[in-house]
Amino acid sequence: MDPCSIHQVRISIPDRESFLWKIRKITESRRVHIILLDADRMAGRGHVQSALMHAFRAREKGWMISGRVEVEALLYAAGSRQIVQGAKFGIHEGENRVYLCICPDNRAAWEDLGGLCSPADNEDWETLSPEKITRLCELFSITPQELEVCGVERLPELVIERVALLEVSR
Repeated sequence: MDPCSIHQVRISIPDRESFLWKIRKITESRRVHIILLDADRMAGRGHVQSALMHAFRAREKGWMISGRVEVEALLYAAGSRQIVQGAKFGIHEGENRVYLCICPDNRAAWEDLGGLCSPADNEDWETLSPEKITRLCELFSITPQELEVCGVERLPELVIERVALLEVSR
């Protein structure tokens, strides 16, 4: 698989199903996978890259839990085998901060998406606020003791470890 492009975007979604239909049309016409990950539940770009890598590896090895690599990436992002948990890492109606992944990278697909989202690549999504630290610890069952031993600055690594553990727990 050629590398994916990862874009930080803001998307306003009044109707989730209608939005996903537009995304499907672009994926079909451009022959790409478009994966949308909720930035508010992600521990940064490394977490995104890890989820993508594991999802595409699962597809190559025939290990996928789901039938689509897009869903598989959500499962890895969530570190869960449960589709309901994975879906929480996708988009929702209303305002969204999203890591938009195009796999493989495709300029035409990115241009097609232009009317659906606003680039936010100049925003800092790597710095973890106290609220996001609490949310990530809850989502990934990271204990205060783990955080104390490793340090808050290593929280993204702890999350990525949880993502990798999904592959082991198959």
